[in-house]
Amino acid sequence: MKPRLLILWHSATGAAQALAGAAADAASAEPEVDTRLLRFQDAGAQDLLGASGYLFAMPENLAAMSGMAKDFFDRSYYGALGRIEGRPYGTIVAAGSDGQGAARQLARIAQGWRLKPVAEPVIVCTHAQTPEAILAPKVIAPEALARAAELGAALAAGLSIGVW
Repeated sequence: MKPRLLILWHSATGAAQALAGAAADAASAEPEVDTRLLRFQDAGAQDLLGASGYLFAMPENLAAMSGMAKDFFDRSYYGALGRIEGRPYGTIVAAGSDGQGAARQLARIAQGWRLKPVAEPVIVCTHAQTPEAILAPKVIAPEALARAAELGAALAAGLSIGVW
């Protein structure tokens, strides 16, 4: 059976969705890995159990991960606890200012699951600071999409050759 990379995402303005898509496209180029892209609200503990590694992509809202992402972790945490230890993960955060709050929150959850971080979080700052800019659809720069793609490709490559 091929290793599976599960990419979970939530996006209200398109930023995290575009970043997750770029990561999934790059990961899908690895023929020895099954890449699965799911929205947080459509996933549960069984999806975590069926995957070999994870990439979590979300916006930062009010210095924390988005509510949809948090809801997923609330629903799935105990169903996966003690059953996914040692699996690799990566993080992508789309933020208006710094993204550190969401990245720290996710790192703490992953630590509880005993997941293995394989890279520093990819944080993409949109610099949206007004209500209009925050709520507006986002267009992500090619350089940021390339960083997300690099993380997706690295996770898939590591799963393919059994590094993680």
